Amino acid sequence: GGAREIVLDGETGLLVRPKDPTAIANAVLSLAASPERRRQMGVAARERARQQFDLSKHAERVQSLYQELAPRVSARTVSPPSTARHQPGSRVAIVWDHLATAGGAGGAERTLEALHEMFPDAPIYTTIYNSERMPAACRSWDIRPSFLQRMPFARTHYAPYLPLMPMAVEQFDLRPFDLVISGSFFAAKGALTRPDATHLCYCFTPSRYLWELRHEYLRLQQFNLIERALIPPLMTSLRVWDEASARRVDSYVAISSCVADRIRKHYRREAIVVAPPVDVSRFHVDRRAVEDFYLIVGRMVSYKRMDLAIQAFNASGRALVVIGDGVERSRLQRQAGPTIRFLGRQPDEIVAHYFTRCKAFIFPAEEDFGITAVEAQAAGRPVIAYRRGGAMDTIVDGATGGFFDEQTVDALNRAIEAFDFESFDPAAARSNAERFDRARFQTEIRALTAGALHATGTATDGPSPT
Repeated sequence: GGAREIVLDGETGLLVRPKDPTAIANAVLSLAASPERRRQMGVAARERARQQFDLSKHAERVQSLYQELAPRVSARTVSPPSTARHQPGSRVAIVWDHLATAGGAGGAERTLEALHEMFPDAPIYTTIYNSERMPAACRSWDIRPSFLQRMPFARTHYAPYLPLMPMAVEQFDLRPFDLVISGSFFAAKGALTRPDATHLCYCFTPSRYLWELRHEYLRLQQFNLIERALIPPLMTSLRVWDEASARRVDSYVAISSCVADRIRKHYRREAIVVAPPVDVSRFHVDRRAVEDFYLIVGRMVSYKRMDLAIQAFNASGRALVVIGDGVERSRLQRQAGPTIRFLGRQPDEIVAHYFTRCKAFIFPAEEDFGITAVEAQAAGRPVIAYRRGGAMDTIVDGATGGFFDEQTVDALNRAIEAFDFESFDPAAARSNAERFDRARFQTEIRALTAGALHATGTATDGPSPT
């Protein structure tokens, strides 16, 4: 290896054959037997290091190389990047995977609302946009969907178009923007920006169906024989793009510690953890209003494990209220017994009403963060959660909630029975939730973007959001 360029054999050291213990032993013994030879080699080695590897020598070489290349660079017509970065009127853009999820506004959409409040003039680029599934406030925003918007049934059934989302994101023309903020589960982080622009990715998670959940995804989905033959190689190609596009991001921000771990594992990148915004002010604590029912809120999709909650409450006979909508709703309703009520999608004030009155909130999934668990604590109610994922960041075991270690009916029911409701302090739960308030999120994101925006000449200290 490099030792042959550094060591002069017999003059500044001894070189021996690789993996030859006898040769190594003989070299050591020969030097040990001759102090004078060791001294002479040491003097020669220091002189060689000074002549060949001193920092000043490298500086001279770099200066010589610069003088050789400078005339070629100056002959080009491209403007220097530093000039572009300091032009007035710099702009910000937001790129989002899609805005068409069934079941209404979840954590990702609430995060987008908070970012839009910070950067109201920033256009929002997304692959597919369904205004009927998004909060009404979104309809006045500058949302720019991709060509996938015009594809058949894309706005209501976007999953078949996931393989085309990388291409759709790469077609966004983001050259006018100095700062690009992407909100990414998969494709948005692959947006192509100017070389001198800054790309900050708020990563909800690397695509789990491409990585650690790929086998479970193939097992749970009801694919026909042709789909089962085609999807594995397709997932391989998407995984290659996913890893390659991860290098386009300048800085990663993860929504939780477990997501930061996945980014480190799959993308070999470090990430700062900034929890998503939770509108704590929507909720209030009222111990006297608590009733004898449990609550679960969220999108009705398979990974949320609402089926586990329904099976557990069927077995125990406890009352459970289910709020939300999604593709799994009809199947879940067929499974539910007489003590389980489905309310469908509800406005925020109704959801807050049930959070305040429930005995406890049920959180059976391994979530990347889990905003609803924080909302329950903001209403002063405990959370019974699966001990994995983002819940580990947001719930204080025994104080603001309890955990179960296996996603089984018995484990969930035992956790409910074991929780000490008598000593539970609603004020402690509320105080814990306030760590994740919306204003805190905006302050931390503003701090991360301040350097990039300062470099582009865009102000960050406008009116504080209310």
